[in-house]
Order: sequence, then C-alpha cells, then structure tokens
Amino acid sequence: MKWWQRLRKNPLAQLGAGLLIFFYVVAIAADFVAPYSPYTTQMDGSLLPPTEIYWVNPEGEWIGPHVYPTTQGPVDIDTGERQVMVDWDNPSPLRLFVKGEPYKIFGLIPFDRHLFGAVGPAHINVLGTDEQARDQFSRLVFGSRISLSIGLVGISISFPIGMIVGGISGYFGGWVDTIAMRLVEVLMTIPGLYLLVALAAVLPVQITSTQRFLLITIIISFITWSGLARVIRGQVLSIKEREFVQAARVMGANSFYTIVRHVLPQTATYVIISATLTIPSFIISESVLSLIGLGIQQPDPSWGNLLSSATNASILVLQPWLIWPPALLIILTVLAFNLLGDGLRDALDPRSVQR
Repeated sequence: MKWWQRLRKNPLAQLGAGLLIFFYVVAIAADFVAPYSPYTTQMDGSLLPPTEIYWVNPEGEWIGPHVYPTTQGPVDIDTGERQVMVDWDNPSPLRLFVKGEPYKIFGLIPFDRHLFGAVGPAHINVLGTDEQARDQFSRLVFGSRISLSIGLVGISISFPIGMIVGGISGYFGGWVDTIAMRLVEVLMTIPGLYLLVALAAVLPVQITSTQRFLLITIIISFITWSGLARVIRGQVLSIKEREFVQAARVMGANSFYTIVRHVLPQTATYVIISATLTIPSFIISESVLSLIGLGIQQPDPSWGNLLSSATNASILVLQPWLIWPPALLIILTVLAFNLLGDGLRDALDPRSVQR
C-alpha cells in the first residue's frame, strides 16, 4: 500500500491537513476574505463587541440579514461600562462579493471586491473592534500571513543547513565530525527562548516589520538546525556503508555530489516528518515574542501581537473577543501540524505505528 493511501485512511491526519489548507488559502486570499483593511479605523468604533446580525427591522418586517451603524457611547455611571449606540434608522444589508476598499491581487491586478460586507453606512465587525477601532476579524485574517509563513520560511533556512552539516559530519567522520558535533552541542545548550528575547530586544526600533520578521526568522533558524543535524549525522553513518554509496565512490563520484545526490535523499522520510513537527515551534516563538512586544510591532498584525491585549486584565474580562480568536487559531494550527506530522510518520514509516 502506498504512503498516500495509508495517509488517506488516517482521519486525524486528514483533519490536520484540511485545517492547514483552509488556513493557508485564507492567508493567501486575505485581501479578498477580510471585509476591511487591517489598518482602517472606524469613527467612534473603539472596542465594539461583535456586530449583531438582524433579520427583521424594528417594526417586525422581514428584510433579510442586515446590520445597523454602531458606535461607542458615553460611560455608564453605575456600571462603568461604555454604552453601545445603535442607529436603528439606517439598516445596511449584508451581501457577498461586495465592493469595498481596493487592493491588488498578488500586487498586480487591481480589484475591489470582498467576500462579504455591509452595503450602507454600517460596518460588519464579526469579531468586534480593537482599542484603535480596527476590525478584529480583518486583522486576524491578515495576521495569519505572518504567523503561518514564519514556519515555512524558517524550515527553508534551518533544514538545508542541518541536512548539509549533518551529512558532511556523518560522511567524512574524523576531525570534521568532531568539530561539527561540538558546534552542534554548543548550539543545543543555548536556551532558545532567552536567546530570542535577548536578541529581539536589541533590534533597532526603527526597522520595519518586514525586516523584523526576517531577523526573527533567522534567529529562530539559527538555533533550530542543530537538532536536525545531529539526527541526520546518525542516519548518514549507516547510509554511507550501503552498496549504492560504495558504488558511487568506486566510480569516482565527488564526495559532495554523493552526499547530496545519494545519501541525503535517503533521509527524506525523517526530514518531511520533522518539518511538519518543527513548524509549530516557529509559530509559537513568533507569537511569544510578539506577545511580549519584541516581535512584529503595531500597527502590523500577527496572531502574537493580537494577543498582547491579554496583558490587560480589564480587556480580558470585558472584551474577550480580542483574546480568544487569535489564541484559538494558534492552538488549532499547532494541533493541525502535529496531527499531520504524526500521520505522515505512520504513512511513510509503517513500522513506527505502535501495535
């Protein structure tokens, strides 16, 4: 039975793959899915709760799904809470593929349609608004681009380094192996989170979010490849003694060519499984850094800095829509990658299944 056939029989792996496909499609199409720009503020719309959808007007007449213009009113003297003011005279119907803020598809094709929205003066805030009166759902959708891409960029940097260092170390052995493994051991003793916090804290304040994103990714990649290199080195020690590697040597093949062409491909099963299980660590690291203010900075959104409002106890209690959605998405993404990784492990190496 082929590995993809075994994978199709694993419902948990299919669930993980389905969630990840959905999340990445939404991230790619964020401009279309989000009804508003993540930077647009609404007049008198700070900390609004999720918009309530109505089907009948105040007179009881059916007019279909619609919303009303909503703003923050004065503070209630008795409760200390801000009142929500609703303009019942201006219903705004909800529609699919509505015209909204213009954008460019892949930065090239001008387009102004969004998946859904309100036609009229009202706004549809699915998850309410933040303290800057920005639509929380739109920021969550756009924030997925950073939080989901950091893992892919991270493994594209760390895994080639780990594979090459581990391959060279295991293939040549001797002093090359000794130096490489001592370097790996030094890197593995570095506490990752403390290094991230220390290095992120000294980054210049004036750098852009894109530059900060790349620097954070490089920092995380720098401390991630060592574990992979150690495992690859152990596998290469066994693989280099096989007949096809010996045949390549006898035929005079270059050592580096032999490693890349014949030895490292034999570690593909482990690398694929390890990649799916490593990506969550990049996502969590970015989220932690952004949560404590050392990652992606406002006003640019990421799931981590959307959680930064969790440090305010009053917001945690009074505006829970600002906390739970990004936290839930981080949990679901990490869980989905773990489910897919376990499924790939069982499908690519059936001997790993515990009977």
